[in-house]
Amino acid sequence: MPVPSSYNDVTQQKEIRDFVGWAWYDRQFYVDSQWKNRRVVLRFESAHYYAVVWVNSKLVMIHDGGHLPFEAVVNNFLDFDGVNRVTVAVNNTLTPHTLPPGTITYKSDPKKYPPGYFTQNLQMDFFNYAGLHRHVRLYSTPTTYIDDITVTTDIQGTTGIVHYNIKPQGETTSPPSVRVEIINKSGHSVGSSNQMSGDIQVNNPEFWYPYTMNLKSPAYMYTLKVTLTSPAGPDVYRLPFGIRTVRVTNTELLINNQPFYCHGVAKHEDSDIRGKGLDYALIAKDFNMLKWLGVNCFRTSHYPYAEEILDQADQQGIAIIDESPGVGITKNDNFGPVSLAHHLEVMGELVRRDKNRPSVIIWSTANEPASSNKLSEAYFKSVIGHTKTLDPTRPVTFVCNNIDHTDYVVQFVDIICLNRYFAWYSDVSHTELIQLQLGNNLDTWNQKYNKPIMITEYGADTIAGLHRDPSFVFTEEYQVEFMGEYHKTFDAKRGKYLVGEMVWNFADFMTVQGITRVVGNKKGILTRQRQPKHAAFLLQSRYHKMFNCSSPKDTRLYFQSINVS
Repeated sequence: MPVPSSYNDVTQQKEIRDFVGWAWYDRQFYVDSQWKNRRVVLRFESAHYYAVVWVNSKLVMIHDGGHLPFEAVVNNFLDFDGVNRVTVAVNNTLTPHTLPPGTITYKSDPKKYPPGYFTQNLQMDFFNYAGLHRHVRLYSTPTTYIDDITVTTDIQGTTGIVHYNIKPQGETTSPPSVRVEIINKSGHSVGSSNQMSGDIQVNNPEFWYPYTMNLKSPAYMYTLKVTLTSPAGPDVYRLPFGIRTVRVTNTELLINNQPFYCHGVAKHEDSDIRGKGLDYALIAKDFNMLKWLGVNCFRTSHYPYAEEILDQADQQGIAIIDESPGVGITKNDNFGPVSLAHHLEVMGELVRRDKNRPSVIIWSTANEPASSNKLSEAYFKSVIGHTKTLDPTRPVTFVCNNIDHTDYVVQFVDIICLNRYFAWYSDVSHTELIQLQLGNNLDTWNQKYNKPIMITEYGADTIAGLHRDPSFVFTEEYQVEFMGEYHKTFDAKRGKYLVGEMVWNFADFMTVQGITRVVGNKKGILTRQRQPKHAAFLLQSRYHKMFNCSSPKDTRLYFQSINVS
């Protein structure tokens, strides 16, 4: 089985595609004998969902949760002079306490089912791809090493302030010394320090902006070079970062104190053969398509994406709403103390991994939980509060699909993210109702909470190549008509309190088998093979016109003039 990949679609066996339970991986490897006196670490960048790892038949680590990395020091388990073996057992079973949650139903009728027959019930609308989705690495450091680096930035006039904190670890007879340098793209040092934590000023810096801000040098990245010196030897780490700020007011999302409007997409980390397995060609294709569409942001729906994807977002200037795997939290069992403890742990892992990325502008703690359930109030007060404690520099939210405002959680967020499907999941086909229903709904949320609002999903299932005139649901014509009515409402609210729009979805993606999905979710404006449906050209025209507008107000007036003419 190739690693990285999802094992589900690689073979031609239905039993493997739909398998629920323990999958075993095994591999031999050698270790450089020169690493004997160094700290050797085995790192898994993602294993879905529950993983148990042995080295040379000895238990090394256990990790609960997919999508995020975990690692352990393995010196005491290695044979530096011979062959080694790593064995991994991965279980993709979803329970009420996993993220995403699920349940197992055992079928007991002997006339219908064989003994022990069970089904996995999903509480999310995408396929439960499983396996070792990302790289497995063996790396080494000195025995005194850099354990963690935190970088945050401020802007004071024409000066960039870089706050940093370095945490060394390891045993040493004397405290290590450190040299910190900020290196620009030309390779020149523009600031330095010899302290483990502190501030470094960068005069007249290049700031990191999403590329659609029409600036000369968007997405500018510096490098924080940290050299830790101890009797164990030097440990050198180079951390890319950008100088930028993010904050919200009652009506605006501000990047570097300038209003930012997200014209984006929601995505899934999904390909044809590799499932959620890391695929460099697909990453490159997706970012080319994002630029082609004129997208300046996307949401990692509904789980953290591979670090290589966020690398590209940093470098190419695509803003990110970084979302946890908290999708499908809809039943009472999902709000209990075991689930909460796991959710807090997952948010800690997510923030630790992505906290230094300039592209990450918002943390999303969940997608479409049952926030009208009274149990959700204490649960998400804790999750959102914990996330703000972990990182007070970014807004924190969750994505809400409540319509009737019997909501207990929106009170805690910094920015309101809403999924809306008027004329699809309600009043299907009646696009003439979209402007009335969506406009009233948005105004009511704004009046109640006085916070900026972003639409994080709107869309209609569309079969590529299916046409009808007049439009009919599931046709490409209906998707265009549907989106056009939403756009009219967005134009009316942009510049008032609406700070972004994200179509659902960037591309078609696989779901569990069912009579409501035809080989997956077809709401993509692209097919799963990344070919555009007609709606993609509508979105491309809209987003590229936004490039010429310097503020939300300008864009709102611009589109009003287009509609009038």
